Amino acid sequence: MWYKKRLRNKKLTSNQVGLVHGFRSGLEKQIADELKGLRVQYEFEETKLKYVKPQKTHTYTPDFYLTKQKIYIETKGLFTSADRQKMKLIKEQHPDKDIRFIFSNSKTRISKKSKTTYSMWAEKYGFKWADKHMPKEWLNE
Repeated sequence: MWYKKRLRNKKLTSNQVGLVHGFRSGLEKQIADELKGLRVQYEFEETKLKYVKPQKTHTYTPDFYLTKQKIYIETKGLFTSADRQKMKLIKEQHPDKDIRFIFSNSKTRISKKSKTTYSMWAEKYGFKWADKHMPKEWLNE
């Protein structure tokens, strides 16, 4: 682990001590040491318990609303995974709304490892999009 080498010859905080020994905190390491001292069998972070976060209502504020055309415009430079998930949910829950994107660079990939670009994502999920400028034809709709 990268931090073991870096922390080797320094005075360590309790959290750093925990990290060096494979724990996320000094308290976890302390409890593990106590359990070992008491000869208690245990597993560390082996059990996974699934849970559902309660649904929470959020509010979306589009960047622009073209009142005559009834078009919502969302401008995006960085289009994060959270943004994409949010926009999918909004589209699912408001299928009657015409939401469109103007990307600063529609050819940007959604992540380093993905071949999908912002424009490809928009088309896949049924959003109209433009690159850098407001298309005049949108104003004539």
